[in-house]
Amino acid sequence: MLLDEDPATLIHHTIGNFNITPDKLAVARINESLSTLQQARDLRVREAESALKKLARTHATLSSHHQETLSSHSPSAHSSLISSLDTQKFRIAKSASDLEIESERLSSHLSDLQARLQELEVQGNEGGDFRGRGLGDDEVALRLKVYRGLGMDVEKDGDGSGDAGYSKVIVRSKERGDVRIVNLDGRQSRFFYANHFWKIV
Repeated sequence: MLLDEDPATLIHHTIGNFNITPDKLAVARINESLSTLQQARDLRVREAESALKKLARTHATLSSHHQETLSSHSPSAHSSLISSLDTQKFRIAKSASDLEIESERLSSHLSDLQARLQELEVQGNEGGDFRGRGLGDDEVALRLKVYRGLGMDVEKDGDGSGDAGYSKVIVRSKERGDVRIVNLDGRQSRFFYANHFWKIV
């Protein structure tokens, strides 16, 4: 009977009948796969920890820069700068407006002076050359008045030489604050004198 046999022999025969070698190989393969998976998992965990540490350092650096920026920023200084820039903007706008008004005024003044110059040129053409003219007293007085209106004083020559008895023109400029003297020696044409006076008036 079976109970009369040696238990060790019986177990040995039983194990031999089961043929567990393929199972042992399967278990070995499973253990190897588990080991490989564990190594891969450990590698991914280490990579994740490294990336997390790097992000933590970056966050700390950005936080430090942010705090420095906040500490260096002054709302009052910013408001003061904006107010100063606004003031400069208004000053520049006002200066531009004043310059435009002054330009219009000077343009109008230039037109008036050109009209007066044309009148003087017409009067000069009617009377001929400086030396050979016999001007009446009224005409002389009128011209002297026009000259004075342009800031020019005409002086007579003591010995009668010069253009029509006048040898010197004193030109005063209120804008420049200076005085210029032009001698009328008859060496230049009337056109030259007209242009010269127009430039310095």
